[in-house]
Formats: sequence, structure tokens, C-alpha cells
Amino acid sequence: MQEHLIPSSPSTPTRIRRRRTQEVIFPELSKVDEQNKYRSMWIRTYSSLWMVISIIIILYLGHLYICAMVVVIQIIMTFELFNLLRRPDEDRCLPGFRLLNWYFFFTGMLFVYGRILSQQLVNTATSDEFSYKLVGKVIKYQMVFCYFLYISGLVWFILTLKKKTYKYQFGQYAWTHMILFVVFTQSSFTVANIFEGIFWFLLPASLIAMNDVAAYFFGFFFGKTPLIKLSPKKTWEGFIGASIATVITAFLFANVLGRFQWLTCPRKDLSTGWLECDPGPLFKPEYYSIAGWPQWFPLKEISILPVQWHALCLGLFASIIAPFGGFFASGFKRAFKIKDFGYYIPGHGGFTDRMDCQMVMAIFVYIYYQSFVPQDYSVEMILDQIVRNLSFEDQKALYYRLGQIFRQRQLENN
Repeated sequence: MQEHLIPSSPSTPTRIRRRRTQEVIFPELSKVDEQNKYRSMWIRTYSSLWMVISIIIILYLGHLYICAMVVVIQIIMTFELFNLLRRPDEDRCLPGFRLLNWYFFFTGMLFVYGRILSQQLVNTATSDEFSYKLVGKVIKYQMVFCYFLYISGLVWFILTLKKKTYKYQFGQYAWTHMILFVVFTQSSFTVANIFEGIFWFLLPASLIAMNDVAAYFFGFFFGKTPLIKLSPKKTWEGFIGASIATVITAFLFANVLGRFQWLTCPRKDLSTGWLECDPGPLFKPEYYSIAGWPQWFPLKEISILPVQWHALCLGLFASIIAPFGGFFASGFKRAFKIKDFGYYIPGHGGFTDRMDCQMVMAIFVYIYYQSFVPQDYSVEMILDQIVRNLSFEDQKALYYRLGQIFRQRQLENN
């Protein structure tokens, strides 16, 4: 039997060498592997279909429901990561210690979302003077309140310290804070993007999903060259094919999404009604004539939304940089010798397995939007902020100051 083995040089990847050997010696095993391969693909496809349907329904419901979905995913991800280093034997000796981890989690949630949604809370409470003043006080002292909640948790942690478990307890304390940093950073930027317009949540998330699906199928049918050792199933063919498909999808899909006001209007309060707004410059089509094309070609001009050029940048990041979030997660799982973070999504693993690239993408979109996307500040929006946030005396001071500026400019023009 030894003569049937295929010789290989030291540079040949071990995985490919084993597969070739198996195909020669055990052809029946190769058929089983092929069947399992297609079975896994169909399970993954069905799960993806159900996820897409669920997300479409939630998107139809609006901003608050999307944020609620993000919070639920955030809680599940935290649960998966908490369990990664959990030791049941030590936990039985520390009653209430697991509850302490969740105490820090909800304290962090109160702080982060209180800061993100402060303006939306104020705008929602303006209809009633008492509610407006109450919300203003809560927002003003929210940081102090959260700080004392955290200090109370720290005291609670110190009081639970026991001999022979110090290392485990401090390890859990550090692990909890790392989870809070990673999960809350991602979710807070995601929620901020949602309130700027569902477009800035839906397009990046779709590009990550598109890149993942395209990489899977290009790698499935054409993959031969391994890409990175951390993810043996990833191939250069899948990576390059998915990158091209993602960039093209970003440009075309942005044109489709950018034509729906429901997706492009920012949400300034916590209401749930449908939105109507004047599309900003990014979502107003610009027309380009098609000169030199054959006479029989039906289109004489094409319309492009300015936001499509920004979408190209998002597509490039989603296809080239964001996958490294997945590689990081793969290395993390290898360090802990696990296949998946969870088991909630058949064929995909846990929610953390699906959100690894989304975390990287959400932060980039927020930074890109704040840095490179022109902000549309209308006169009505500025006046609304002045009325809501400035006292009567400050408003008078602003009025006199603006009068001085106008008179000075009038003299300069004359």
C-alpha cells in the first residue's frame, strides 16, 4: 500500500497532501466527504435564508426594532463569550459571582446607550414640560449614576474574593471587561449608524454578508490555494472573487437603497412612525449622458447617487480589511480549541461567529461617516437645537452676537 502514496515536497500544504492520499487509498471515504460537504452547504444556505427573512421583517418595522435586534444579539454574544472561560466547579464555590458579570454588563449598557441616545430622549420628551425637565436631569447626572453603579460592582467583587480562587476571579474580572469593551464598542457604533439612517446600517451589513457568501462559494467551486493558516478553508480564489463581487455589489446596491426615504432619513427621536424627509445631496441622483454608445442601446443617460462613490470605499474595506476580523476570531477559537463560539445558528455556529467581521465594519462606517460624509445641517435643525438646549438669556446673547456679525459683513460688502 505504501507505493500508492503520493510523494510531496515539504512546501505542499499538509491538508492538500492528506486529501490526495485519501482519494487514492480510500475512494469511498472521499465520496462521503463530498456528500458531507454539500450537506453542510445546504444547511448553511437554509440558515442564511431564515436570517435574511427575519432581518427584512425587522428592517420594515423601523429604527427602534433594529436597535432592539442589535441589543439582543449583543446579549447573546456576551453570553457566548462569558461561557468560554467559565469553570462550573469554581462557579459552584462562588454563589452570585456569575450574576456579578451580568451586573457589569447592564451597567455598561446603561452608560453607553444613555450617551448615544441622549439627544433622541430629549427630543422625545419635549411634548411634556415635566418629562423634558426629568429627562434633562437624568442625562445630566447619568455619568455620575453609572460611575457609582460601577464602583458598587467593584466593591461587590472585592467582597466575593475567596482563597484558592483569586486567580480565577481576577481572570473573570479582566475577561468581563474585555468582553464589554469589544461588544459595547461594536454595538454602540452600530446603533449610532442606525440613527443616522438605516442605510448606514443596512449597506455595510449587507456587504459583509455578501463578501462572506461570495468567499464561501468562490472557494467552494474554485478554491485551491490556501489563504491563511488560521482559516484552512479560506483560499485566495475565494478572497479575490469575493472582493470583486463585494465592490460591484456595493456600488449597485447603494443606488437601490439610496432611493428609499425610509432608509435614508435620520431618526431624531424614539418614535416608531414612518419617516419622510427631503433627501440630502448624497441621495439626489446626478445624470450622466452616455455618448458614443450604439443607437440601438435603450439608455441615453444613467443616474448615479453621490453616495455610491462612498459605497465603493465601504465595499473595499468590507472585502479587504473586514475579513481579518474573522481571521482574528479563528485564531481566538484555535487558542481555546473550539470549533464555534456557539450553536444557535445551524451551519454557522454562534452569533459571535457571524458578527466578527461586522464589529470591524461598524466602527469603520461610523468613523468614515463622521470624517468624510458631508453633514446636512438645515436652518430648521439648528433653530430646533437652539430652542431646546439654550436658556432664554443665552438665546438673547446669540441674537445680539448674530446681529453684530450681520452688520459687520454688511459694512464689508458695501
